[in-house]
Amino acid sequence: MGLILASQSPRRQELLKKITDDFIVVPADIDESSLPHETPEEYVLRMARQKALTVAKQHPQAQVLGCDTIVVDNQIILGKPYTSEKAYEMLKQLSGHTHQVYTAVCLVMNEKITEKLVPSQVTFFELTEKEITDYVATKEPLDKAGAYGIQGNAALFIKEIKGDYYSIMGLPIASVYRMLNQN
Repeated sequence: MGLILASQSPRRQELLKKITDDFIVVPADIDESSLPHETPEEYVLRMARQKALTVAKQHPQAQVLGCDTIVVDNQIILGKPYTSEKAYEMLKQLSGHTHQVYTAVCLVMNEKITEKLVPSQVTFFELTEKEITDYVATKEPLDKAGAYGIQGNAALFIKEIKGDYYSIMGLPIASVYRMLNQN
């Protein structure tokens, strides 16, 4: 059996196709609660590992790629907002300053685990009330960590990035390419 992506994210599927078309999608059903005293970096690595290991148990002959992406501001993880009000609050919080985006990837094959954490920094311009309200009205931020997708309409908010653009989207394709070719 070939490669399995343990994620139902359409963005990750789209990005993985830049490396290979030979994969299937098997989402992992895991508890995504954070643990007490866990740093954001520890959390995102644990999530990627749990997703990969959960699916690998069901498909032991496959290469399984687990991924997770989080947005962090002042050491606080900003998850998916799910409501317009929460999305508005998050965007207001991110307006005018720099935050971190961490994507972790974990590749499991024959009980061998390879992991990588890819950190990036994103700086937003100062956003107006209208910019935030108009963006939230598109519903785009509702299923995105930190209430924005850099590849979507929020591209207009980005003053600067440091790091891997594709990692901010959800899959650091150059890192994943290298991981797949080392196994």
